Amino acid sequence: MKRNELGTESESELKRLREQAGLSQEALARLIGVTAKTVSNWERGVTPANLTIPQVKALCDALGVTLNDLPNHLGPMQIEE
Repeated sequence: MKRNELGTESESELKRLREQAGLSQEALARLIGVTAKTVSNWERGVTPANLTIPQVKALCDALGVTLNDLPNHLGPMQIEE
């Protein structure tokens, strides 16, 4: 699978936040309603995180951060005009 252009800085930031919160990929995935493979793909920059607003809130709660603390590619889906 080809890496997309999410950038390694954002990828490592998500992993750092997850590990700082003391969560495995599996535990984080359960808390936000995705699979562990999905979390792994986000961390490696394989796929973007297209989260719903409730999932973003759950992610912030799980990681103990605010929306502003999340890497830019983790957030609600962007609507293109």
